Amino acid sequence: MTDHDESLGPEGYDVTAVEAWIAANVEGLTPPLQWTRLQGGHSNLTYGIEDRNGAAAVIRRPPQGELLPKAHDMSREWALISALGGTAVPVPKAMGFCEDPSVTGAWFYIMGLIDGHPLYNSDDTHLWVPENKRHTMAMSFIDVLAALHDVDPDQVGLGELGKKENYVGRQLKTWYRSWTSSITAADYDDPRAHELQHFFLNNMPDQGPARVVHGDYGLHNVLIGPDHNVAAVVDWEISTLGDPLADLAYALNPWPDPTDSEPILPEAATAPNGFPSRTELAQRYAQKTGRDLSKLDYYIGFNRWKTAAIIHGVYARYCEGKKSTDGVDMDEMRERIARSLTLSEQAINRL
Repeated sequence: MTDHDESLGPEGYDVTAVEAWIAANVEGLTPPLQWTRLQGGHSNLTYGIEDRNGAAAVIRRPPQGELLPKAHDMSREWALISALGGTAVPVPKAMGFCEDPSVTGAWFYIMGLIDGHPLYNSDDTHLWVPENKRHTMAMSFIDVLAALHDVDPDQVGLGELGKKENYVGRQLKTWYRSWTSSITAADYDDPRAHELQHFFLNNMPDQGPARVVHGDYGLHNVLIGPDHNVAAVVDWEISTLGDPLADLAYALNPWPDPTDSEPILPEAATAPNGFPSRTELAQRYAQKTGRDLSKLDYYIGFNRWKTAAIIHGVYARYCEGKKSTDGVDMDEMRERIARSLTLSEQAINRL
């Protein structure tokens, strides 16, 4: 959340122009609208809107100011919710997309409002999912991912979403470059980062047919409905085509398992009692999709390594003074890099 004064009106939106565009282009919404800032959604400017008849929706645009070329890609999110609307993957209804920056300074889109809540931490889990419903919720979480990975991107118009081949290889290249370019600023290197990268390159499983990979599928990016099932998957902005097992491993990594050498952080959304283990969730996915998970630990290790590289890059930016370190525990961040590499090593040792 920013320090924007909401009494000045919704941040980043020319309300008069946007409401005129909605009146002309979106069925089912009749301005004037009531605007309410919604939490989450990364730094995208996301508002709940309600018309005079009580019809509700959500509007989303990128943050204001200069953006990285591929960050906050509204057209990608719009393409995904539009294409997946007719599949077994629950997504918000695609209602309207504006590619004319003269309306409010950026592209924006409007989607249906979902009755549901993301789970960011254990407090959210305790608040929204009673213990006797957590098994149901976890199975719904994995079933939805299985449904996504069953969609043939070519058949729903998503065949051009990204390169289909060598997803893990491309990721290894990107994040290894991030690691090596951050070493000096971070004043931190770990030989395991290099050894693991070589291992992953030399032992890469065959990918199989490319599928839509969400890229950040977790309890923070699904909305849990009143029935404790996943009501919708959101935040599609880094989705692409690639290896579904890499997407699966990423989704499984926050879930605890009896084989783990150290317990999950108590504040994690998956920490409360009542959830199935990571192994049970993997078995459920295999059952639903028929995919061979014998190399799953390769992908778990790869994702742990990638996490180390991401945190290392963020740590380097703090060290350079590019981000404020107020309230940031820099020692803890360094430990997280090392811990992620340890978890990566443990995963490949199980192979």
